Amino acid sequence: MAQLRQEADPREVGLDAKALDRLDQHVAHYVDEGRLPGFLLSVARGGRVAHLATHGHRDVAAGLPVEPDTLWRIYSMTKPVTSVAALMLVEEGRLSLDDPVADHLPAFADQRVHVSGSGSAMTTRPVGQPILVRHLMTHTAGLTFAFYHCHPVDALYREAGLESAVLPGSNLAETVEAYARLPLQFEPGTQWNYSVATNVLGRIIEVVSGRDLDEFLAERIFRPLGMPDAGFQVTGEQAGRLAELYGDTDDGRLEPIPGLPLFGRPRFLSGSGGMVATAYDIHRFMELLRRRGELDGIRLLRPETVDLMTRNHLPGGADLRTVGSLPAHDEPGNDGVGFGLGVSVVIDPERTQAPSGLGTYGWSGVATTTFWVDPGRDLTVQFLTQVRPRKSLKLYADLKRLIHEAVTD
Repeated sequence: MAQLRQEADPREVGLDAKALDRLDQHVAHYVDEGRLPGFLLSVARGGRVAHLATHGHRDVAAGLPVEPDTLWRIYSMTKPVTSVAALMLVEEGRLSLDDPVADHLPAFADQRVHVSGSGSAMTTRPVGQPILVRHLMTHTAGLTFAFYHCHPVDALYREAGLESAVLPGSNLAETVEAYARLPLQFEPGTQWNYSVATNVLGRIIEVVSGRDLDEFLAERIFRPLGMPDAGFQVTGEQAGRLAELYGDTDDGRLEPIPGLPLFGRPRFLSGSGGMVATAYDIHRFMELLRRRGELDGIRLLRPETVDLMTRNHLPGGADLRTVGSLPAHDEPGNDGVGFGLGVSVVIDPERTQAPSGLGTYGWSGVATTTFWVDPGRDLTVQFLTQVRPRKSLKLYADLKRLIHEAVTD
């Protein structure tokens, strides 16, 4: 069975073992205080895993520990994988970043954009330009999520039954058509709003490739890269390794909550957040990106395509906080951070909330999972746990600060 293993002494790759111990102790306090059930943390340099730590439980009630082969719901860390799949089709000439979405999904023709008002009193107008594929990948399409509760269009998503971003009982095609019936928050390409856009991208992959999204990703990414546990469903063999998903209660305790994926193939294949994976799988994917599209002789993307993916594409070269369309985006963690084609990108290290190298890119998931690649330091990091907190744990900034302190050259 493939599982992540430590491959180098930290000192061999320019990392301070004592600083890494401080990092482990810091995160372990979250477990010991009952704020996390358990975690896995890996730090690699030059592709070699030099630090691998596990602590706590993947299932608290059953007393099952976190292990290197634990399977995790990675939620929005699915988005970079879907983005790589779309870029593979771009390289093949079957898709263009400048294709109007309506060329592949006709339901998106004749889109309208919010002007004023709400509900039945909402005023809309035709869009000045269509949504392009690049707008989906940069979250500048004008789409949204129902859970924001910040804008009149968010309310329309809730009224349409899209509270959890999926139309109940529907597949990806049916859900994406439901998105298309709703107005946009803003003119495509003018602002940034984290949204259901990657589900739309996943549907385009299906239409262009003629394959269901899970089949395309398995055939074109997971199997070639050797990511044996990555996918959209949990098999009987995998079930015992899947970590329990937790939420926090009013009194600060953790309690199990329902979480995707269900056992068996899901009806709704979410390119935004439907995947499960192990730390080994994620390490393989990070290595593909760190090595600019190639791993162990298998090339999925050209180097220049990965470079394009991992540079800022926001309007005017701005950061997330500057062009974020909602109050939810106006937070310190978005200072100095732009957005590429499916990943965040550090564009101004002096303004970031935690020490970050210029060009560092990655993304996170709602169950408190995250990964990043720092090209300048040749560093890849992943942190995995399974908690959907109602309020941010403020953990990621601490992780970045403590890992920064561990780099000695």
